[in-house]
Amino acid sequence: MDISRIDDALEHAVTESRNTKSMNIDSLSEFEILKLINDEDKTVPFAVEKALDTIALVVKDIVAAFRAGGRLVYIGAGTSGRLGVLDASECPPTFGVPAGMVVGIIAGGDDALRKSIEGAEDEPEEGRKALEAINFSANDVLIGITASGSAPYVLGALQYARAIGAKTGAISCNRESKTFTLADHKILVEVGPEVITGSTRMKAGTAQKLVLNMLTTTSMIRFGKVYGNLMVDLTPVNRKLVERSKRLIRQATGCTRDEAEQAFLASGKKPKVAILMILLDIGADHALALLARGSGRISDAIRLYQAENTEKAAQGE
Repeated sequence: MDISRIDDALEHAVTESRNTKSMNIDSLSEFEILKLINDEDKTVPFAVEKALDTIALVVKDIVAAFRAGGRLVYIGAGTSGRLGVLDASECPPTFGVPAGMVVGIIAGGDDALRKSIEGAEDEPEEGRKALEAINFSANDVLIGITASGSAPYVLGALQYARAIGAKTGAISCNRESKTFTLADHKILVEVGPEVITGSTRMKAGTAQKLVLNMLTTTSMIRFGKVYGNLMVDLTPVNRKLVERSKRLIRQATGCTRDEAEQAFLASGKKPKVAILMILLDIGADHALALLARGSGRISDAIRLYQAENTEKAAQGE
């Protein structure tokens, strides 16, 4: 596929078409404008819902990559790129994973996070080079994010990822997205024309953010970073997160404040370890060993502990 030339795809893209509901938006009152934007935003979750089957398949690939030591890599330009970087940057403090486990790449580099560098998306070779710069491999998963589906930077990256055998996914709001020809998984979120023609930071951006939230959150749950609905692997890097850690220890175990405090400190300030220590009345080393054997999942660690005790009882110990 020749992705060095961009034809008139944008001319026919839904994301670039005019929204008939907002044709006279400049003559409306402040409240009427807000109401119109809000009404359009309400349609976004329903568009995402239609893509859930595909999103679930992408999650399976991401979890498999994580378990094999691979990474999830987002790549995009403009709003799409910023959203990928945002989602990636929030994974370490939320789920306690290494900073390089989820990576966000934006055309134009870090400068593009704060100011528009629109021309950065026009070179497919730059997308390939960005992946090479992080030693992207077949063990990783690449998700290309582009509302229109025609950003050369993203297309170049997807083409490279596919060529080396990596799993690929694409998030786009246009059915005819060019990214879909280069992706194993095609996440189509048809949000329709924007309230302001072509302003894809609006509904398209909201849809992309929702999908990214789903990808990382569900993958982390499956990877053992959540117990019940508690983010037990969060990294307590400030006072708020320290207190949240102690609170979730109490929520998970029903223990007292003092017990949570003691276990939190004894665990090395690791909420997941502290929870297991209290639930099973064991020391930190034993809890760590069980978690290692249980692939980091508290529920699996508990089952292993119960199996150990059952075996000991059968042997008369």
